[in-house]
Amino acid sequence: MIQQLNPPLPLMTPKGKAWAHLVIDYGPEADLMWVCFQDAGGECWTWCNRDVCIQPNATLGRFMPPS
Repeated sequence: MIQQLNPPLPLMTPKGKAWAHLVIDYGPEADLMWVCFQDAGGECWTWCNRDVCIQPNATLGRFMPPS
């Protein structure tokens, strides 16, 4: 199943900040796949669920997790 995200979600990826526009679900035994457009350069990458996290947003109480 593929789902368009409206609005897109701001994610942190291995290549930096990005906006997730689609999420792909291949079923219960597979990671979700996030289709993202990177802020720096605009490339389109697909990331496994384990490789992304939501960007911090102090207004919403989402702070950077400790390393």
